Amino acid sequence: MAHTINDECINCGACAPTCPVDAISEGADKHVIDADTCTDCGACVDSCPVDAIEAP
Repeated sequence: MAHTINDECINCGACAPTCPVDAISEGADKHVIDADTCTDCGACVDSCPVDAIEAP
């Protein structure tokens, strides 16, 4: 299971550059994590200023 970004996301983009496999991209209302690409490393979790990234 991949990490997910919940509705608390403010679409700031702080998480995207921390992903070593480029699994995070900007969506319409929030950033999204590509579940097929995500390796569950957790590198993105600490970069989110609103704690919107959840572990599986």
